[in-house]
Amino acid sequence: MFAEIGKLMVIPAKFEHGVFKPLEDVILEEGTVVEVYVPKPKALKTKKSIRESGIFGVWRQRTDITDGVSYVDKLRDNPRGYKF
Repeated sequence: MFAEIGKLMVIPAKFEHGVFKPLEDVILEEGTVVEVYVPKPKALKTKKSIRESGIFGVWRQRTDITDGVSYVDKLRDNPRGYKF
């Protein structure tokens, strides 16, 4: 459905073979000259490296975490950290 914004009429259309084709019926007189405003495509966001994150290196001073794998294994074996 097209929308009217002030004096503007927004008509959804598809560009095919060099021609803009409305996706629905348009109520205009034949031969009416119109202006087409095409929004710029949004730039694709690239994922940042984890190293660029503020959280990177937050645990580097901890002595109980020698490497991620052994730390996770330790958590799995004793998730609440109880000393038996």
